[in-house]
Amino acid sequence: MTLQANWSYPTTIKFGAGRIRELADHCKSVGMARPLLVTDRALAGLPITAQALDILEAAGLGRAVFAEVDPNPNERNMAEGIAAYKAGDHDGVICFGGGSALDLGKMVALMIGQSIPVWDLEDIGDWWTRADASRIAPIIAVPTTAGTGSEVGRAGVLTNSETHKKKIIFHPKLLPAVTICDPELTVGMPKPITAGTGMDAFAHCLEAFCSPHYHPMSQGIALEGLRLVNEYLPRAYAAPDDIEARAQMMSAAAMGAVAFQKGLGAIHSLSHPVGAIYGTHHGTTNAVVMPMVLDFNRPAIEDRLGRAADYLGISGGFDGLRARVMELRTELAIPSNLTELGVEPERLDELTEMALEDPSCGGNPVEMTKKNTRALYDACM
Repeated sequence: MTLQANWSYPTTIKFGAGRIRELADHCKSVGMARPLLVTDRALAGLPITAQALDILEAAGLGRAVFAEVDPNPNERNMAEGIAAYKAGDHDGVICFGGGSALDLGKMVALMIGQSIPVWDLEDIGDWWTRADASRIAPIIAVPTTAGTGSEVGRAGVLTNSETHKKKIIFHPKLLPAVTICDPELTVGMPKPITAGTGMDAFAHCLEAFCSPHYHPMSQGIALEGLRLVNEYLPRAYAAPDDIEARAQMMSAAAMGAVAFQKGLGAIHSLSHPVGAIYGTHHGTTNAVVMPMVLDFNRPAIEDRLGRAADYLGISGGFDGLRARVMELRTELAIPSNLTELGVEPERLDELTEMALEDPSCGGNPVEMTKKNTRALYDACM
């Protein structure tokens, strides 16, 4: 193994209950006087969003909001957001919500001053250097779920509305200047969203831990992230106002996104196409395919996951950890297979092709081929 790699770790994080009250101060610290708050339709009318807008308005920063964000945001949502940003003469973006709002807000901040298509900034090689970095708006992130980890990432996922393919758009300046992690904002999450986002964090940590790439710092973060989700997700699901559990899950979400710098794998490469075509919740889809991917990767990860099971206090090595995943899925009411999510057998060949094009498959510990990926989709049905 060549011990050589490029590593990048996250930004300023203001963590703790009630810290949303600092929002206006942090906007001013990064030069925002007229921020646009980007959120999703479901959040737009909720008290936590009104609270954030009240804080901005009281500080003389207005209360502008853009909420036309689909569950799997696309370039049409982005274009509408850019139009709203320009119409309001804004000077920064507050990404407020779950992964969809965070990602779409980042895309608006990225593209308001660019003259190239967003697809030219896909996370491939040095494509990010095509962007005019001086025209990227400042970003503040405020997550209201605990799963995606986009609040500490330098990328966003955007679905092409024509091809239904998800693309990872990357630029170093997409890393928010400040992230406010206030677990009180997650208390009102519906149980299915708590479950799906929590299992997304688990998938991020699990795949990062299993990735063959060299990144010992991410390896350690992934392991502790697995422990936090295993211990606190059931508590957050059972008692939504358990603020300790909510805080620990918010930590685990950020940790998962930091850890997956080491790589993702087949869980995500299978899940992304399903979400793009069928509009399924990303974290829930990850949880559906997770046991089958564990079986697929077992020859390469059995010993490693045995050590992880020991750290998590799970007996039985690989089999014990897999059994725990099944327990979590049952406890959190996760669907059993892709058929229950509406996936049609006649589209599996198409999904297979899309999975193999997804950049996540490059971090899988077992090489993914057309034959074994198609068989893996069959197993998930």
